[in-house]
Amino acid sequence: MHRPLRQPTRRRALTLAAALSLLAGLSVSAVSTTAGAADPLTGRQGEFIAAAKEFGVPLPVLEAVSYNESRWEAHAGQENAQAGYGPMNLTDLTTKELDADGLTTQSPRYADLLVAPAEHTAAAAARLLGADTASVTSDETQNIRGGAALLASYAKGYSHGRLPRTVDGWYAAAARYSQATEDKVAQVFADEVWQTIGAGAARTTQDGQRITLAPVPHLRPRRGDVRKLGLKEVTPPKSSTPAECPRSLACDVIPAAYTLLDPANLADYGSHDLADRPNDLKIRYITLHSTDETYDGTLDLFRDPTYAAGAHYVVRSQDGQVTQMIPTKDIAWDSANRSFYQHSIGIEQEAWATHGATWFSEPLYRSTAALVKYLAAEYGIPLDRAHILGHDNVPGSSESGVATQHWDPGPGWDWEHFFDLLGAPIHATAAKGGDVVAIKPGFARNEQTTTYCDDVQGYKRFPGPYQSFDCPVTSTDAPSSFVPLRTAPSADAPLLADPYLHPTGPGTSAMNDWGDKAPTGEQYVVADRVPGWTAIWFGGQEAWLQDSPRHPATVPVKASRIVPKPGRTSVPIYTTAYPEASVYPADFIAFEGTVPRPQLARAKYTLPAGQSYVADGPAVNTDSYFAIYYDGSAPYDQHDFVGQTKVYEITYNHRMAFVNAADVDVIPAP
Repeated sequence: MHRPLRQPTRRRALTLAAALSLLAGLSVSAVSTTAGAADPLTGRQGEFIAAAKEFGVPLPVLEAVSYNESRWEAHAGQENAQAGYGPMNLTDLTTKELDADGLTTQSPRYADLLVAPAEHTAAAAARLLGADTASVTSDETQNIRGGAALLASYAKGYSHGRLPRTVDGWYAAAARYSQATEDKVAQVFADEVWQTIGAGAARTTQDGQRITLAPVPHLRPRRGDVRKLGLKEVTPPKSSTPAECPRSLACDVIPAAYTLLDPANLADYGSHDLADRPNDLKIRYITLHSTDETYDGTLDLFRDPTYAAGAHYVVRSQDGQVTQMIPTKDIAWDSANRSFYQHSIGIEQEAWATHGATWFSEPLYRSTAALVKYLAAEYGIPLDRAHILGHDNVPGSSESGVATQHWDPGPGWDWEHFFDLLGAPIHATAAKGGDVVAIKPGFARNEQTTTYCDDVQGYKRFPGPYQSFDCPVTSTDAPSSFVPLRTAPSADAPLLADPYLHPTGPGTSAMNDWGDKAPTGEQYVVADRVPGWTAIWFGGQEAWLQDSPRHPATVPVKASRIVPKPGRTSVPIYTTAYPEASVYPADFIAFEGTVPRPQLARAKYTLPAGQSYVADGPAVNTDSYFAIYYDGSAPYDQHDFVGQTKVYEITYNHRMAFVNAADVDVIPAP
């Protein structure tokens, strides 16, 4: 009996001898008998062994391809952003998925997606099996068999109808499995597969399946075989600025629009600001987004100067291809808060935040991680959650903007896995019972039920008051990267309410209700503890989260803490870090017609006496960069005004905020 993706069961055990019988005839230079060595195997590992034997695919190749597509996860039958299913990430894009994503099939680019072979690998696999597409997407056994059948068909296509006799001979088939349309991108995927085969891998999946791939020595990947695929050759872009990427990613460059929209108005241009970072202002953050649009659609939007938004990079879900659109020296308009985006590098990832726990592809995780590691090393950005942000961690820059600020990449982005890929895992750095904790619930076991109204224009972009939430889509018991916060240590207590979202409370289970959700990796000061619960200071309130030795949601960490100075009953909270008015020259104020960008405290936020928040770094000077005219000819154009006032960034609630250094004291980490 086949095993549905949604209902894992045990399967007939296969012996090691059976597992290795498929390797008969393969040269020792390609695979040794250590591959797959284990006691009799059951479950998903057994499914890989059986499929490998059935279709003549070397077990290390099949397992390594699956590992690099899904980390061997079934994802409970859920599709990813590319409409991929199961451990082999077989795709089945239909009009249903496009409609669910708020896209229209009337546009040529969406109509093209519906016939693109890369979006229909499940159907191709099903034909090879003599099965229906639904079984390949819904049944785990069929999914793995289908992936093996596809690999074998690709290998025969590049080997005159015969299966290769060495593991290295399968390089072209693995590259083809990526569905990449460019040779270098396919090669990057195959290189990742061969690295996995050579190094080995082992992990327990979210649904409890233990899978092991023993390392295979003496590999000599036949990288030149990628030419057999007949794909487009990626040539260096014709640009004065080469891609700023690690060499392993083979990034391309498609420049975003920098265009004067009205010849009579030099201030009317799109869609980013010219600068000379880090020479004129420091790069402190990397901000991750989800596109809520296809990869090609995102490239089109960012090349449209009237769109008035952009990002430095865009990452494709299917194969992790990275396209740079704006040089990192320039400022992308990516997060609706100048105090953050003028100091940030923005990365858009092809996915939909509104899908909840619908999974992000493994190639996307790996490419984004490689890019972030490269950029962090280049610009000295710490690999922590105070500097590697989601758009959801960036606060709104005005009173009205607090509630309408975006919340991607959403609860389905696995921050723990991502930081593992960065080589900076979220982990304990202090003894139990300390004053500061980091949120770490364990993505797989942290199942939360959330709702969302799938009106992309009305809710994703401008969520508004959640009382108007009248068309929910439910994501039930889905792995999530947050823990819910309550007003008291009880599962029946109301969810915490942010005053900008719910002036009269309580909070909700909506995905985009960030006011009652503490995100994975963020650090908070402990306010209280009772058995099974921990209270943290969060947005000026005491917030309770379930946290027990059996089901921990936090780890103790060392961190410096911010407290109001003695005698202060409260301290103002700012969501921008603009300088004082005195830094602006009189002729600049005359040119602007007023004192620009005043630093205003948020009316509904404070840091009360008795509370404490984590300092996310040393105090920095306030500043504001002005790019005024398209050609840089305005007075003080393309200039960063730096104030004397210093501020600390703090993790205030789900989002970052600032406090004046003069208002607070810092308690150093022990």
